[in-house]
Amino acid sequence: MKERILYFDCFSGISGDMTIAALVELGVPAQYLIAELGKLDLSGFHLNFEQDERKGINGLRVDVVLEDSTDNNHGRTFLDIKKIISKSTLSEVVKESSLQIFRILAEAEGKIHNKSPDQIHFHEVGAVDSIVDIVAASICVDYLKPDKIYSSSIELGGGFVKCEHGTIPVPAPATLEILKDVPVKTGAVPFETTTPTGAAILAFFVDLYTDKTAFIPKKIAYGIGHRDTDIPNVLRVIIFENIADSSDTSPDSTDEIVLECTIDDMNPEFYSSLIDRFLEAGAKDAYYTPVVMKKGRPGVNISVLAPLGREEAIGEIMLKETSTFGYRKNRIEKVALKRLFEIKDTSLGNVTVKTAFLNGGRIKSKVEYEDCLGISRKKGIPLPEVYRIINGELYESKNN
Repeated sequence: MKERILYFDCFSGISGDMTIAALVELGVPAQYLIAELGKLDLSGFHLNFEQDERKGINGLRVDVVLEDSTDNNHGRTFLDIKKIISKSTLSEVVKESSLQIFRILAEAEGKIHNKSPDQIHFHEVGAVDSIVDIVAASICVDYLKPDKIYSSSIELGGGFVKCEHGTIPVPAPATLEILKDVPVKTGAVPFETTTPTGAAILAFFVDLYTDKTAFIPKKIAYGIGHRDTDIPNVLRVIIFENIADSSDTSPDSTDEIVLECTIDDMNPEFYSSLIDRFLEAGAKDAYYTPVVMKKGRPGVNISVLAPLGREEAIGEIMLKETSTFGYRKNRIEKVALKRLFEIKDTSLGNVTVKTAFLNGGRIKSKVEYEDCLGISRKKGIPLPEVYRIINGELYESKNN
């Protein structure tokens, strides 16, 4: 039951350039990354990779070198950046993850400055180098394709940092806003160790924050930061392979948030896109339940399951895009079976099979719906027939 887990060990914080360097050192080919970044409509920069060390720890350092500083626009809005990314020829997965990371930044800045995210003029993170950092991180994660992404608690640093608005305390307000409900540490050094860009990358990608690492490390890499501090200014990333005790098939338990509202006065036509909006904002699941409200009125209960840290983004969608005047929220403990995803060859093509485990054994398996739907559309076979053929072949293979 092997799962590849990408683990960010943020004992010295995280920034965009440290993330790129660490993931390239972990196995993303530098030339592949450079070629993919060439699909952006951005000019006047190149990446420079060099081996470096901090406190005796060797790793890779990356510099986003600006060839023409006049191109480093610091006043782009979220909509400007959305146009740049959307018009690119990057994969849809990379586009979506890059845009969601910028949305996290925009929502944090909007909360701090009391503005709509679309009205926010990015300063530091609107510059070419920061756009490159975020898109490059998305490219790298998509290339590695881990089954899950975990992170340690995050060192934020201390002291003060200069930015477009002047001198502000560390952690920067945007960094702290992004990392609400996330385990953090402060004060290891009197400098900023985690940037808003680094925080937003984690906020989007990480499935679980934990300092307990009972896993089998398979590959380790270090991204070198640009400052030499009292602690090694490096980001360590590790590819873990499932749990060290592979016989442990007890369910996983994680804390998540459920947001709910009940409405009886909204145009039903508006429901169709609402679940997609919740999922785009980082929700794990979203659904409607018909209910009977006071005075016998028929209504709908909207429920959204979200990871810690995405509550505000999802709550804002609920308030802005439904007729509700408020929502309920509850912190819950989610229990999930351990799962294995396997690619199986069938007469209709490759399909992904998800298998669940409990008490040391397999208890259920199912073919992924999206794979079957793709086969149905491509080959013109009714979806129920696709399921019948594939399940028949897999069952026969299992018995043989």
